[in-house]
Amino acid sequence: MEFLNMVLHIDQSLGIWIEQYGAWVYLVLFMIVFAETGLVVLPFLPGDSLLFIAGAFGATGGIDPVWMAVLLVIAAVAGNSVNYAVGRALGPRVFTMNIRFLDRGALMRTHMFYEKHGGKTIVMSRFIPVVRTFAPFVAGVAEMPMGRFQFFNISGALLWVVGLITAGYFFGNIPIVKDHLNTIVLLGLAAAIVPLIVAAVVRLWQRRGGQPNR
Repeated sequence: MEFLNMVLHIDQSLGIWIEQYGAWVYLVLFMIVFAETGLVVLPFLPGDSLLFIAGAFGATGGIDPVWMAVLLVIAAVAGNSVNYAVGRALGPRVFTMNIRFLDRGALMRTHMFYEKHGGKTIVMSRFIPVVRTFAPFVAGVAEMPMGRFQFFNISGALLWVVGLITAGYFFGNIPIVKDHLNTIVLLGLAAAIVPLIVAAVVRLWQRRGGQPNR
């Protein structure tokens, strides 16, 4: 149970992992990122904060940031690819199937997000917890062409992994950032989501005849 708790909160105890397991921590991080992006039943695994903290340890020499970034980009791309393949295999019937460990609410919200934003969802969702786990699955269900999906998949993985590791590398060891990391992550998410919500409200208002005459 203690081991499982450490895995679920590895973003808070990464220093302990590095100290106890050394180079094996690369494999652990790879598996966590792969599972969070590749398995729809594990959306609760750490993502953004894990990458940021890993970047901070890269700055102190605890981890090689370049090698880690390469591995985690591969993990993120591979995870999304597996998720997409499963969604494509199941098809639209997944919306009526009773799968015990599947969060149907998150699935439907992601489906609606995908309907509004199309392929861009794969990139934007990288920065939105839970949604990033379901986005490639929904893209597979919707039968997005493989080439188009991989373009967004790889682009999103590069932006997400390299961006957060780089941010952690340069800012993760600043005391005020370390002490308020959760708040910073929430503000970052708000900055990403609020414009989308505003745009959706504006479109809804225009469709209902609220657009002024020119």
